[in-house]
Amino acid sequence: MITRRTMLAAPALLLVARPLMAQSVEEKARSYEQLRSLIVQRGGERVVEEVVAGPAVTRPVNVKSVSKTLVAALLGCAVDRGELSGVAATLGEVTPGLIPSDADSGVAEITMEDLVTLRAGLERTSGANYGAWVSSSNWVANALGRKMVAAPGGRMLYSTGTTHVLGAVLAEVGDASLLSLMRDRLGAVLGEIPAWTRDPQGRYLGGNEMAVSPNGLTQFGEMIRAGGLWQGEQVLSTEWIESSFVPRTRSPWSGLGYGYGWFIGEAGGMPYALARGYGGQVLAVCPEAEVVVTITSDPTQPARSGGYFGQLQALVEEVIAGA
Repeated sequence: MITRRTMLAAPALLLVARPLMAQSVEEKARSYEQLRSLIVQRGGERVVEEVVAGPAVTRPVNVKSVSKTLVAALLGCAVDRGELSGVAATLGEVTPGLIPSDADSGVAEITMEDLVTLRAGLERTSGANYGAWVSSSNWVANALGRKMVAAPGGRMLYSTGTTHVLGAVLAEVGDASLLSLMRDRLGAVLGEIPAWTRDPQGRYLGGNEMAVSPNGLTQFGEMIRAGGLWQGEQVLSTEWIESSFVPRTRSPWSGLGYGYGWFIGEAGGMPYALARGYGGQVLAVCPEAEVVVTITSDPTQPARSGGYFGQLQALVEEVIAGA
């Protein structure tokens, strides 16, 4: 019997060197208890669509810290539009009003590149510090008022507060809320973008809690793969995307490189970029293999590099190498 699943898998039989790869990927997806949906596209064609649990791939779902990658894309839009002179622009030059009076003197010298690569040097707001941070009366001031634990531009300090500061900067220079910027500049690609969490000052949370459909994430991946082009419109400059894929630091947990909002890995001798969110939310793009992989998972369960996320990374790399 010909089903929708076999129809989707049929192009894979023509496009991959190992005809059973699409089937094995689906079987693995169904074996992961946390996984909710999987989409694989090659050359712009959908070869796998598997919904294991949860809503259809057209429905927005919480993509957790994949939001950081989307905010990084908005930084690219701001640079492309001339709202920022470039990633070397500092907080002190661009938005001095965001810096609290009790901040370390080095905070004013933090650059946009430091923020988007999670190298602000400030004590992290993520992990054990997250609850206290989101309970504070001013999330931007709290993040910028923390002690310096490394030199800005030094080691990676994964912190949602850092991306929230970046989102606040983008809202200031774009003269609109982060939600409005996301809808106006990326909405044609991402599709429906519901309003999400806001801080006590009304700023939308930069770096977490956004909801985007798996289809929308896949389209975003295809736009990135195409060098910023989507349906005849240059959404992001090719130069920005190329710069985004250059590793500027490295994750101390996964060992992956990190560029402008993207983790950078390699599979089958080909580099790929990966957006990652808590629980196992994944968007992977490999331009050389013409592959885009989107995975959504239960956002309430952890996905560590040595556990479930490691399994997802291996799955992504198998798909890329199989191309």
